[in-house]
Amino acid sequence: MADREELFRIPVVGINGENTTLEPFRGKVLLIVNVASACGFTPQYQGLEVIWRKFRDRGFALLGFPCNQFGRQEPGSDSDILCFTKERYSISFPLFSKVEVNGDQAHPLYKFLKHSAKGLLGTEFIKWNFTKFLIDREGDVVARFAPATTPSTLEARISQLVG
Repeated sequence: MADREELFRIPVVGINGENTTLEPFRGKVLLIVNVASACGFTPQYQGLEVIWRKFRDRGFALLGFPCNQFGRQEPGSDSDILCFTKERYSISFPLFSKVEVNGDQAHPLYKFLKHSAKGLLGTEFIKWNFTKFLIDREGDVVARFAPATTPSTLEARISQLVG
């Protein structure tokens, strides 16, 4: 398992262009999802928002990282993505600038997540949009969920972690 402290030092860029790290989320239960606006799983935005609103006051954060690596299903700019998610799904959870999750240009956050929680048959490769990583308050990646795993099925696990 990767060094949990490393998680909070990884630089990320907010959807509005601000440079930051995951340090503001230290001590929270995190659900990190690679999202896309034109995917068959895009309606999961609605369920993700429900989870965010249900648990955010209990030390939970949901972080969305748009990705255009799967069927070019996130072709827009960061501002296009922000507009789409707000207008179509009333998203209020934090979104970040578009990233790559696989390959040589994979974002360091996704390198960390994939190494910490391997997929089916031990692969680190992310197969599609809406792959989900659940991280406990200590910064340990405790689970990886396939894109088809609906947000509502994660509620019990998140509730257990937030206490």
